[in-house]
Amino acid sequence: MAELKHITDDAFQKEVLESDKPVLVDFWAEWCGPCHMIAPHVKQIAAEYSNVLKVTKMDIDENPATPGIYRIMSIPTLMLFKNGEAVARITGARPKDRILAEILPHLEKQPA
Repeated sequence: MAELKHITDDAFQKEVLESDKPVLVDFWAEWCGPCHMIAPHVKQIAAEYSNVLKVTKMDIDENPATPGIYRIMSIPTLMLFKNGEAVARITGARPKDRILAEILPHLEKQPA
């Protein structure tokens, strides 16, 4: 399994907004049961799509500024950023196929 990069408020601009690849950010906390439920899915997605997607985790307790900016009111929340913009948001525990259904359209070229 791929190890996910844990990012901080200070690193968010460089690691996410300035990334040349789309970035999936997993907003989570240690005490959050549903966060631990989706963690294996997030790790699998990171490993399977590493050529086209960067996957990171952000602990909302240790890094409150960024979740505040993006109005993260419930966790787990997954947000997909592409070219510095948030293009998808998934809140709550979801099966892997539902997560992929939300993010894959942003990774693949759409037909003209």
